[in-house]
Amino acid sequence: MNIMEIEINEKKNNPLFNRTEVYFTIIHEGEGTPNREIIRTEIADKLNVNKENIIINNIHSSFGVQKSKGYAKVYSTPKKAESLERKYILKRNQLGGKESKKDEKKDQPSKEEIKDAENLEKKEEKVEKDKIEDKQEKDEKVDDDAGKIEEKKE
Repeated sequence: MNIMEIEINEKKNNPLFNRTEVYFTIIHEGEGTPNREIIRTEIADKLNVNKENIIINNIHSSFGVQKSKGYAKVYSTPKKAESLERKYILKRNQLGGKESKKDEKKDQPSKEEIKDAENLEKKEEKVEKDKIEDKQEKDEKVDDDAGKIEEKKE
């Protein structure tokens, strides 16, 4: 029987940041710690607020006991939350950084692409170096030929 029950332990109004701070306990029998999305939805239902206004700051589970304690912040608007919270907290709560990890990886080059670019750069450097060496050898040969011609004239 999978039952999840959220109990609000304490609610504090924080007018300075225009938010309500909530301490809660989750009893999750027969399953692991629920994810943040589910917890946000349940807290939103209990407090009659929008899910987007809730930031789960932390969740602590106890070993061997199917009970977790957590701390959440309920803001007046999602914009207020985005302006006050740290980026990694917003990302954990899937706010602010709405891109998934897959989307982020698409923007970044893969390891193979980086290696290919480095190898190409090395090849270009070698070609440039070889051109310079060839030019120096030709200049030396021209100087040697000019020296031999002068010796013959004398």
